[in-house]
Amino acid sequence: MKVEKGDFVVFNYIGKFEDGEVFDTSYEDIAKEADIYVEDRKYGPIGANVGVGELIPGLDEALIGMEVGEKKTITIPPELGYGMPREELIINVPRSDFENAGIEPVQDMYIMTDSGIAKITKVGEEEVTLDFNHPLAGKTLIFEVEIVDIQKAEKQEA
Repeated sequence: MKVEKGDFVVFNYIGKFEDGEVFDTSYEDIAKEADIYVEDRKYGPIGANVGVGELIPGLDEALIGMEVGEKKTITIPPELGYGMPREELIINVPRSDFENAGIEPVQDMYIMTDSGIAKITKVGEEEVTLDFNHPLAGKTLIFEVEIVDIQKAEKQEA
């Protein structure tokens, strides 16, 4: 039985950068080994409906045609991952906005704003630079995936 568009697929994965650094995984032992372990996260296979936009496009496409037990290494360019960084998502705000909110801005800190999550990329005397791009934007990603289960989509009668 092969994965088709619309199927619910359960799979394990290891997400890496081109240099081999692990940035995410469903395996607890690998997360610990890579020093990215999160205490309150539930590790184990994840599930998603394939081909309907629940996953990044490159992963979505690569899972189609796989079978239970099959393993595959997938290289996903930025265009099929989280896209390229967009200049319009990098903005400067007055440092006083932080002071008024009782926040001390620190470079590389992530903050929640009314517009979403942003990374502080620069802290100046007068302004703070915020980057609203996804942290993985512009990066080629390598996923090692293993299909654990496939639940076929319900076929609609016309």
